[in-house]
Amino acid sequence: MRVRLLAVWLCNCLGVLSAAAIIPAISYRDDLGTLLLAGAILGIVNFALRPIVVFVTLPAVILSLGVALLFINTLMLWLTSRIVTDLSVGGFWSTFGGALLISLVNLVVRPKRVSDGERERARFDVAHWR
Repeated sequence: MRVRLLAVWLCNCLGVLSAAAIIPAISYRDDLGTLLLAGAILGIVNFALRPIVVFVTLPAVILSLGVALLFINTLMLWLTSRIVTDLSVGGFWSTFGGALLISLVNLVVRPKRVSDGERERARFDVAHWR
């Protein structure tokens, strides 16, 4: 459990770092403490609030085929910037771009949650259909 929390935190930090490097309006004032705090707060916001927001907006998420999740990620990044005062995200489009970049970094870097037993079963299912 601790390893997973550490991985999520570091992936969020790497995502915020990447977004700040690519999008000029996003800044953490080159302070490592602010970057680490932003990664932790983003993880907490995503853990505590994101499921509630996704549930409330579920019809929009389904009708948009998941595109609405990008706007939910934008909201989570904006909330994080309101909590972490030294993190600035600029306007809507820079926040949207930052949320998109953070999502992509998390998609690429974050370790998969599949255990070895499930992976073996998935291989068996694929082999069964051949």
